Amino acid sequence: MPRQLDDLAWPISTARLTLRRARPDDADEVLSYRSLPNVVEWMGEPPEEFHARFAAPERFGALLLIERDGAVIGEVMIKVEDAWAPPRLTSHGQGVQAELGWSLRPEETGKGYATEAVEAALRICFEDLGLRRVFASCFAANTPSYRLMERVGMRREAHTVRDGLHPSGEWMDGFDYALLADEWRRRRH
Repeated sequence: MPRQLDDLAWPISTARLTLRRARPDDADEVLSYRSLPNVVEWMGEPPEEFHARFAAPERFGALLLIERDGAVIGEVMIKVEDAWAPPRLTSHGQGVQAELGWSLRPEETGKGYATEAVEAALRICFEDLGLRRVFASCFAANTPSYRLMERVGMRREAHTVRDGLHPSGEWMDGFDYALLADEWRRRRH
């Protein structure tokens, strides 16, 4: 049975970063960059109930804050989910995969921090939680996002056609990426 995120020893460190669980009092810090035009371009305006994410994180998945030298520079979301399974095998599909998402302060992009943080999230998912699959999605026009997915070894599984409503109000194509635990292990060795 996979462990839970709450069972892990936080914070988790990488070569340059620290990942820690978000707390309710982190909401304003995250909102400070989630409201910037470069972030809003892909994620949209933060919703009015933004602070609820921090008050009830189980609704949205685990939000891990990315810190560099004690300053919050972004976040990674890990949302553990059930896989589809026929009724008699439902218990085998419970909590076996996760969706990832991320956001970084615009001034911190281009330095490899997002890649380092997502690689740490993959390690958490596969080594610490024992998950079998991790996936992520983005708008096809969000080149930095899908290139990051490719850098960390995720493979493109789908190119969807005008299935997502971009914050501009335009229907846009999307890309779905995924990585299986055995693929991740082969890549690490």
